[in-house]
Amino acid sequence: MNTSVYCMARTPEQAEVILLELKQAGFTNNDISALLPDRRGTKDFAHEHSTKAPEGATAGGIAGMGVGAALGWLAGIGALAIPGVGPFIAAGPVMAALGGAAVGTATGGVVGGLVGMGMPEFEAKRYDAKIREGNILISVHTESGQQKDVAKDVFKRNNADDISTASEARVH
Repeated sequence: MNTSVYCMARTPEQAEVILLELKQAGFTNNDISALLPDRRGTKDFAHEHSTKAPEGATAGGIAGMGVGAALGWLAGIGALAIPGVGPFIAAGPVMAALGGAAVGTATGGVVGGLVGMGMPEFEAKRYDAKIREGNILISVHTESGQQKDVAKDVFKRNNADDISTASEARVH
């Protein structure tokens, strides 16, 4: 059964190490998602922040935040503005889930997107609060118990907070 493993990183540096270790463990950019608040002002979008990533202004801003190299290889880096919630930077499969949530769900915003990915609502609300405080949500799609254990080990080894798992929602 497909499962997602989640954790919270407290700093961009901690997130960078976790993302790079997940990549070294064999997870692909389609397996890993990251979500963080976009704390840059609109003025920052216009400035280049030392990056070689081809994703443009968003990736440049991410590099300025300290997670550029790790997020640079993830799929679909983008900035999301979720009405009533604020701006976020998302990468990986969570980008599509939150893109749908931004259009409007009963639960709303980040919580709606995470619930839509299969996370229990109470956990989604807890993660949402932590993201708003500046933490970084990292999730990993796993297809076996062994992959799930590897992801959890990477999170634990790097002192990540709020490590949990959830069965992924089935797409029909």
